[in-house]
Amino acid sequence: MSIRIVRLGSPREEGEGLRIGTVRRPPRGVRKEEYAAKNIYDVWFPNLSPSEPLLKEALVAEDDTSWKTFKRKFLAELKKPEASRDLDLLAALSHRTNLSIGCYCKDESRCHRSILREMLVRRGAEITE
Repeated sequence: MSIRIVRLGSPREEGEGLRIGTVRRPPRGVRKEEYAAKNIYDVWFPNLSPSEPLLKEALVAEDDTSWKTFKRKFLAELKKPEASRDLDLLAALSHRTNLSIGCYCKDESRCHRSILREMLVRRGAEITE
């Protein structure tokens, strides 16, 4: 039982479990009924995505300084009670079932999912590489 951190739209791994989209917006040009079939996500869960203003910052964070600024602000958002409880829930579920969380970004190292990975590990989640 574990959580995989994935790029939404990538082929599913065997045993991946429920795919959760931790993105601010659903994909454009794709009908809701096709999300799962196109390996985007099974459930949309924007609760753990950056806020709209912070998302705009992330999209232009091209250097280390701007990325560190984004990360600091996103970590502050994740410390809010609602997000913190959501992370606790996912960490607990990782010991009972397989699931995956993801985002559309090509490079995980410059994506909020890398920060979600760190936060889930800190909470004792089982993570599959």
